[in-house]
Amino acid sequence: MAHHKSAIKRIRTAEKARLANRTYRKEMKKSLKLVLEAADKETAQPLLQKAESQLDRMAIKGLIHKNKAANQKARLNRFVNSLS
Repeated sequence: MAHHKSAIKRIRTAEKARLANRTYRKEMKKSLKLVLEAADKETAQPLLQKAESQLDRMAIKGLIHKNKAANQKARLNRFVNSLS
């Protein structure tokens, strides 16, 4: 257990951040899955925009690397463009 007041506070804030980050990651996975499950281009397009926005926000916050966000966006775009 931590012995300093600042360490105890840090543990508390780290736990809050961990829970928030977990939520963000779950939302990201869910939005990626929704795009990949889309049947046609018309339904996939708005889902793609939402997913790209979410990926960008996560990269800015530092939850994922900016290159990972770019790779995911490229993958989703390739998938949506392959739909008819």
